[in-house]
Amino acid sequence: MQHELDNHTSLLFTDLFFGIPVLLAIGLYIGAILTTNRRRHLRKWPWLRTISFIAGVLLAATAVIGPLARQSHSDFTAHMMGHLLLGMLAPLLVALAAPMTLLLRTLNVHAARKLSRLLQRRLIRFFTHPIVASFLNIGGLWLLYTTSLYTAMHTNLLLHIFVHMHVFIAGYLFTISLLYIEPVSHRFSFQFRTIVFILALAGHGILSKFIYAYPPEGVPVAQARSGALLMYYGGDAVDLLLIFILFKHWYQSARPRTRATIDRENPKANHAT
Repeated sequence: MQHELDNHTSLLFTDLFFGIPVLLAIGLYIGAILTTNRRRHLRKWPWLRTISFIAGVLLAATAVIGPLARQSHSDFTAHMMGHLLLGMLAPLLVALAAPMTLLLRTLNVHAARKLSRLLQRRLIRFFTHPIVASFLNIGGLWLLYTTSLYTAMHTNLLLHIFVHMHVFIAGYLFTISLLYIEPVSHRFSFQFRTIVFILALAGHGILSKFIYAYPPEGVPVAQARSGALLMYYGGDAVDLLLIFILFKHWYQSARPRTRATIDRENPKANHAT
């Protein structure tokens, strides 16, 4: 009886801990849109980005709140579905929503400049380096599934929260280190980012095969194999989206610009001539 009471209290705390920030994030994002859209000198914020942000945040919430989160405590396949949503698909959708760009548009000039300088700090540049972000993302998963950490996270509430926060943040840093959706001060070449991405894909794929052959501690073989297959093929599906966007940006950057494009980008120079 006491164990059931403690479990219920833990679930309630987890729901509140993750649920309140989810509602705040969506509310602040929409509020920022309403603010920036009132400024006549700025273009209206794209509605696709709004949908992308809301979908990403809700998918992340699905992995930590509700039926899937409850089932993931006893079903490794459900846990792996949550991993794909929280660590791969949700970060991609949130990154495509360009929340930092929206924040910079919403702030006044002085505050926006201070934030821009903050984003150029060495610490920020370190964690958004493609190699560092890859180690945090893929390396964290290897640590989770090849040690006793997976078992420990289901018995320690704070560790459970920390692991889920890490999965999302690491996935987001990995995504923005490869896709330059928002302005960045330290750009790496497409060739470099592609090589890092291929190595990260290999690390993710090898881990899924490792889980298939050597289940994490306390996970039944059948569940481990089902979860590993979901990790392998589901991860590939999300990675295909990331590959498509990365290569689309690469193509657009290398495409010869027409005279009309140059005129649109530099109308003052065109008028002066």
